[in-house]
Amino acid sequence: MNKQWKRTLSLMGVCAGLLGLAASTPALAQNFPDRPVKLVVPFAAGSGTDAVARLTAKHLGDALGQPVLVENKPGANGTIAAEYVAKAAPDGYTLFMTTNTTHSANPSLMKQLRYDPVKDFAPVARMGNLPFMLVVSPSLPIRTVSEFIAYSKAHPGMSYGSGNSTGIVSGATLARMAGLNLLHVPYKSTPPAMTDVIGGQIQLMFVDFAAGIANVRAGKLRAIGVTTAQPSKLLPDVPPLASVPELKGFDITSWNGVFAPAGTPAPVIERLNRELVAIVSNPQLASQYNAFGFEPIGSTPGELGKFVSAELDKWSRLVRDAGIKPE
Repeated sequence: MNKQWKRTLSLMGVCAGLLGLAASTPALAQNFPDRPVKLVVPFAAGSGTDAVARLTAKHLGDALGQPVLVENKPGANGTIAAEYVAKAAPDGYTLFMTTNTTHSANPSLMKQLRYDPVKDFAPVARMGNLPFMLVVSPSLPIRTVSEFIAYSKAHPGMSYGSGNSTGIVSGATLARMAGLNLLHVPYKSTPPAMTDVIGGQIQLMFVDFAAGIANVRAGKLRAIGVTTAQPSKLLPDVPPLASVPELKGFDITSWNGVFAPAGTPAPVIERLNRELVAIVSNPQLASQYNAFGFEPIGSTPGELGKFVSAELDKWSRLVRDAGIKPE
């Protein structure tokens, strides 16, 4: 057999393979899902994103007719989970429920990132917002943000914990704007940081409503301000940090969305988007999301893609303005 004939056979084999792959894509989408789906969360159980994921997984599983299993992969500011999903098979059976930590802030917080939040993922649906609040231990003589600023200036070196990028950036922004000397203590996830605030090992933290609202209502934590520019309907008695003159313009909001590995077939993305938007748009489920401090929104895949691009610019500015150096 001459070389030209071998090359011809080789090209024929490649073409046949590509045709087979193209033919199998509609079949894959048509049969999706025919087995359980995995929903990866980059934070620990007990975090706000975990709470949203578990409620969403239950109803998404009902809609798909297959179990949707939540898998927590915390650590390294969400990069462990992000890398895992980015390398997963693009077939719709591995999804990523994540936040601005992995898809907005990490590119500015880290010198080296082994995933690309745009190129390595296919947007599925924006799920909603996770507002944050500044909480302190009830043992401290602090009930307002103004009292906190005065107390912190009289007691320099107070420590704040963080389990995600919103906590990191919010703490650094607070310290810069108010001229405070605060010590940052990073945690692998939010729950242990909250435990240490409650126990008095650290004095404060920024925590999402979903993770912290139960402890606030139980009196274990004291909420003194929200990070959004406007008051939250979920905690109407807690004023925005921006209402204090020293913190005018303070406005940081965490968002939540679902992604799939890049290359996931469009019909699969469309099916997942349709079911997820129906879940967050269901008025009967809104109260369940609101109960742990989540504000459901919903979007098309294209809208989420544009939103991520805009948020990358926004969080780059927030990190820079907070004076945080990439690590």
